[in-house]
Amino acid sequence: MVSPSPSRTTASAVPAAAPAVRPVLLVTVLAALTAVAPLATDMYVPGFPAMGEALGTSSSAVQLTMTAFLAGLVAGQLLIGPVSDSVGRRRLLVAGTAGFVVFSVLCAVAPDVTLLTVARFLQGVAAAAGMVLARAVLTDRFQGADLPRYFAVLSQIMGVAPVAAPVLGGAVLSVSTWRAVFAVLTVMGVLLLLAVVRTVPETLPRERRHGGGLSSTFRAMGALLGERTFMGYVLVLACVSAALFSYISGSSFVFEEIHGVSSTLYSLIFATNAIGILLAGFVFSRLAGRLRLNTLLSAGVGVVVLGALAQLLLVVTAGETLAGTWATLFVTCFGMGMVFPGTMSVGQALARHAPGAASALLGGFQFLFGAVASPLVGLFGEDSSRPMATIMLISAAAAALALVGLARPWQGHGEPEGGRAAH
Repeated sequence: MVSPSPSRTTASAVPAAAPAVRPVLLVTVLAALTAVAPLATDMYVPGFPAMGEALGTSSSAVQLTMTAFLAGLVAGQLLIGPVSDSVGRRRLLVAGTAGFVVFSVLCAVAPDVTLLTVARFLQGVAAAAGMVLARAVLTDRFQGADLPRYFAVLSQIMGVAPVAAPVLGGAVLSVSTWRAVFAVLTVMGVLLLLAVVRTVPETLPRERRHGGGLSSTFRAMGALLGERTFMGYVLVLACVSAALFSYISGSSFVFEEIHGVSSTLYSLIFATNAIGILLAGFVFSRLAGRLRLNTLLSAGVGVVVLGALAQLLLVVTAGETLAGTWATLFVTCFGMGMVFPGTMSVGQALARHAPGAASALLGGFQFLFGAVASPLVGLFGEDSSRPMATIMLISAAAAALALVGLARPWQGHGEPEGGRAAH
């Protein structure tokens, strides 16, 4: 079992090598870095038809550009996270953010779908730096009961950004072409690069880096893969993320085609459910210093299971109802908003000796499972909302099994020491 390092200090505790940076400013920049990847994933989705026409290619080839980005995002996290445990965070973060700018420009000017697909993969690798290193920097920089509250902020961003991305992309497409979406992402990347250079210090001093070169670093990640408890929390996060991606990929069809709502009302439904994730993150952050993290996490998984089960039961018994689908999805999203910060906080605490590798595995599995789950909704039929509800329930049930069978939260893993939340 991986033993969490003691964490008696509060959020003000900073390693000696890290210059003083106001926590609010640092967390704001890290949150923005976390948002870039999900925004880059989905912002251009409303422009798929126009992209196919402009590039003279099929819809499947256009959809492959998203798959390439997700593959890059997974690969980038699994590579950059452990490497940062050996060489530090700042250089990789600056290089990754600069790379995101360059590859966003390539996407904007790509003359054909082949170059666009390659550029999207590389853009995903670069975007992974912000996601995986944001979690590692938080783990380096903060300790104690305040750390879960900061993870709650990143989790809220991760829950809301994929929901907001198509809406933002649609706004851009209403005044310009699909290439403008990548131009907007380029501008975002430039602003983030400036913020990283000015705001994010090196948080991993040389004396705390892994010795023995990169091979030692990757052996540490391999050891984490063999840790039952840690991988239990990884799989909880991954399975709940699969449910979220199933919802994102299938909800537009369910609400607009089956329930016949307008695109405006669909945006309102999406926004309402996003508020559920935000509200849950707020509740988690308020309770993190009073209740055990594992208690909050377990409650979140339970809510996700109940919401997904209620959704499927309503479809099977009462048929397709707009109010029922909307309400059960809101409940499910609320539970997700509790699970994300809980798994990140406990997972990173369990592997504080290798936070970059831990962040890589948490984020890598999260997007890997999401990428696998996304297309399944459409493959199992388009005549009802049952496929989406079924896949979400299976994912939620798998998360519950991983929690009980592997993570075993009643054993109090990863709890901050000292205070009311201590084990």
